[in-house]
Amino acid sequence: MRVIFMGTPDFSVPVLEALAKTHEVVAVYTQPPRPAGRGKALRPSPVQAKAEALGLEVRHPVNFKAAEDRAAVAALGADIAVVVAYGLLLPQAVLDGPKQGCLNIHASLLPRWRGAAPIHRAVMAGDAETGVCIMQMEAGLDTGPVLLRESLEIGATETTGEVHDRLSAMGARLILDALERLPELTPEVQPEEGVTYASKIDKAEAQVDWARPAAEVVRHINGLSPFPGAWCLVGEERVKLLRAELGAGTAAAGTVLDGFEIACASGSVRVLQAQRAGKKPMTAVEVLKGLRLPDRL
Repeated sequence: MRVIFMGTPDFSVPVLEALAKTHEVVAVYTQPPRPAGRGKALRPSPVQAKAEALGLEVRHPVNFKAAEDRAAVAALGADIAVVVAYGLLLPQAVLDGPKQGCLNIHASLLPRWRGAAPIHRAVMAGDAETGVCIMQMEAGLDTGPVLLRESLEIGATETTGEVHDRLSAMGARLILDALERLPELTPEVQPEEGVTYASKIDKAEAQVDWARPAAEVVRHINGLSPFPGAWCLVGEERVKLLRAELGAGTAAAGTVLDGFEIACASGSVRVLQAQRAGKKPMTAVEVLKGLRLPDRL
């Protein structure tokens, strides 16, 4: 099939690679390069970098308000567009451009966790499972009918980064299946019951609050790992907490127990992996070789 691909972050890259091996990718749409790093030099998105390595045409309109940008999609004569974490809402004129419309790979079990950060929110909420849906796109936010879905369990100490990688591989596999079986797949309208929205992660929500129940704090730490990273202050130093599990101790919230175990409003949290400023991620044991915790955080 002649396929238009639309995606931006690392999550989208395995999908692009899979499509490029089995179909004709006629153009790749991605977000424009953004300033990054200390020098604020423009950095292309992971999808742009991969597309250029594959010798594919890259386009990055800021939006599709210009008539020529909308017309350019239709002019490609594509059979279908595949969209995964692109970062733009597509107007109806773009959705209607490819002959068979647009398919979206969404990293949740719709209608749960529509929106920008479905993996983070699933882990932070303590969901037992999540998955991938292949959805026919329409003008609403992740409201279209679902063609295929597959689920996976979320481990007790699994981080968003780990779930992200598993779902990305699943999405690449499912979209190839969907394209091969497209004529025989029956669209399933999403139920109105069970709709939740995965709002974008705000860095302001990353600080750990030890006055919350331990189970919530564990989900908070694992759900924000590796990005943006939950953190706490140890003296004047901000330390990222990258993996945690439930501990067995009890004490006043914020009390430092044995090792890197911190009491919460109920129960305690055992930090398993952390990262000091300017250093690489380390196990809690390694971190504590150079960092002395106070009696209370």
